[in-house]
Amino acid sequence: MPEVITTCRLTRDTVGLLENIAEEVFDQEINAQRLATYLKSSGHLMIIAVCEKQVIGQIAAYVHSHPDRASDVYIDNLGVAPPFQRRGVARRLLDEVLAWGKTLDCDQAWIVTDTENNAARALYEGRGAAAEPIGMFSYKL
Repeated sequence: MPEVITTCRLTRDTVGLLENIAEEVFDQEINAQRLATYLKSSGHLMIIAVCEKQVIGQIAAYVHSHPDRASDVYIDNLGVAPPFQRRGVARRLLDEVLAWGKTLDCDQAWIVTDTENNAARALYEGRGAAAEPIGMFSYKL
């Protein structure tokens, strides 16, 4: 019987699923206080992919509101455990976030990735995104 992969929005009711996370789904360990703050924040969305009660993928996004133009969706993070990569999980998670943004009348979604991340670039371009020539600047706070 093939493995069944389901997706669901992370909420206070589904947060218990984070007790069993496959390796490399998140960049770092989940911090309970940060997670509670995240779940309380309006305009945030995390969708998790689950296989046999283990979280094997996640995508995090939020609505980026503007006073002078339509809101957009910023996709903050996307991760899939290596054994589940190249099986449509990331595509499914991405499509769910894009659909969420449409329901909120956002006019675009955007994400930043390393130029050398060929798998991510193929996913995003394969879903119709165009790479933008930008410079990213970051500050350590």
